[in-house]
Amino acid sequence: MSLEARGEPSSAPTPLGRELGRYVRYLALERGRSQNTIAAYRSDLQRYFDFLHSLGVSTPEEISPQAVRTYVESLEGVATTVARKLSSIKNFHRYLVEENVLSYDPSAEIRPPSLPSRLPKALSISQVQALLDSVIGDDPVALRDRALLEFLYGSGARISEALALAVDDVLDDTAHTGSTVRVTGKGRKQRIVPLGSYARAALDAYLTRARPVMVARHRRPVPTVFVGVRGGALSRQSAWLILQEAAKRADLATLVSPHTLRHSFATHVLSGGADIRVVQELLGHASVSTTQIYTKVTIDTLREVYHSAHPRAR
Repeated sequence: MSLEARGEPSSAPTPLGRELGRYVRYLALERGRSQNTIAAYRSDLQRYFDFLHSLGVSTPEEISPQAVRTYVESLEGVATTVARKLSSIKNFHRYLVEENVLSYDPSAEIRPPSLPSRLPKALSISQVQALLDSVIGDDPVALRDRALLEFLYGSGARISEALALAVDDVLDDTAHTGSTVRVTGKGRKQRIVPLGSYARAALDAYLTRARPVMVARHRRPVPTVFVGVRGGALSRQSAWLILQEAAKRADLATLVSPHTLRHSFATHVLSGGADIRVVQELLGHASVSTTQIYTKVTIDTLREVYHSAHPRAR
């Protein structure tokens, strides 16, 4: 595999390469980005730099809007992939302007390709119930799997947030105001999320009867709530497998993705009359515009019900 294919520098550090190193440290230390996110940025930008080098561009000051446009036009793949790569480039150039490395952003006027409108796919309440009911048994693995699924639907958390949840983040109901958990989201921003009785009961059963058995098998204790059978922190791949297996048992395999329970949580809470600003806080969205996409889902559902039920709607 070539150095370029691995997303590694093809030569000794250049001025662009040095700025990339500083940018990566900025993403990790000041923005709190995950290692996976940083790796994606590094890969996107290294390929961009390789293209710039082929044009004879070796310093940030030499990058022109035309060079950026030519690179974007050379990209192949679906629109979402091209848009993501352009986003990496734009974020890097904005950083250079903020750090006074550049006096202007050469990517500012470059527009991403049009993306198809995609609405999040949510399960119906009965489908969610079937998914949750598909986990049967009282052995440690079943208790953990049920707790994970109940937590994802009961909190609206991302899978990454659920896997990062520490035991200390499950807060006691000392004020008798209901159970809550402290969720750490993107950029290490924390939020307090209420937890319903079903999710809390499943979590308590797992924490008292299953997790101690699992962590006893590990050479050192881990702080995370969800652990594997050998007691180490549960991986994203294992969590996805748990969700897939439950979906197969509930005959929902083609409808379920890693974010399905989060989408279902948001859609059902909005359908139940929750204020969109409250849902924004629960989901940890930085902008309410991100949350507003779920209102389109609920409106579409209302429209379908109306046309199927009203005698003069057909």
